[in-house]
Amino acid sequence: MPDEPIRCSWCGNDPLYQAYHDQEWGQPQHDDRHLFEMLILEGAQAGLSWITILRRREGYRRVFHHFDPQRVAVMSDDELAQALQDPGIIRNRQKVASARDNARAFLAIQAQHGSFDRWLWDHVQGQPVVRPPAAREHLATSPLSDQISRELKKAGMRFVGSTIIYAYLQATGVVNDHMPDCFLHPQHRLG
Repeated sequence: MPDEPIRCSWCGNDPLYQAYHDQEWGQPQHDDRHLFEMLILEGAQAGLSWITILRRREGYRRVFHHFDPQRVAVMSDDELAQALQDPGIIRNRQKVASARDNARAFLAIQAQHGSFDRWLWDHVQGQPVVRPPAAREHLATSPLSDQISRELKKAGMRFVGSTIIYAYLQATGVVNDHMPDCFLHPQHRLG
């Protein structure tokens, strides 16, 4: 049996967590629908563990129209109330309602900038912020997450505080925060 690669310690031994770490987390994402999905999921995660959300991801996809922001933006109050009955998601009234508000703000940002992707990645000139190899601390926020959080709140989004947005930036690869000994840290891909 081949040796397991060294991963960031947060993903532990759970196969779902490891697959998410290996195939998605920290990888630059540019698809607007995926960027919207991660905004909703990161907001849903507030106060919970990420594995809890990963285990319910398919439920969220079903309830929120596979994260089509146009469809989520027009969800009726009745649809949102029905979503609160679905055991496949976290049934928090404020978080469920925020999905519709956030979809509307997301669409407004798309309309103003051509795409949410362009708006988001313009904050880093199109290049991921990479954790320096010597960095050992785990950040919860940064000046970048502070700025993006303020802009999203001003646009009308909820559940987009700086800590949530920092996790979002990590998840979408805007910030590559793989630990230096992780096989996915960019220093291990050189050469």
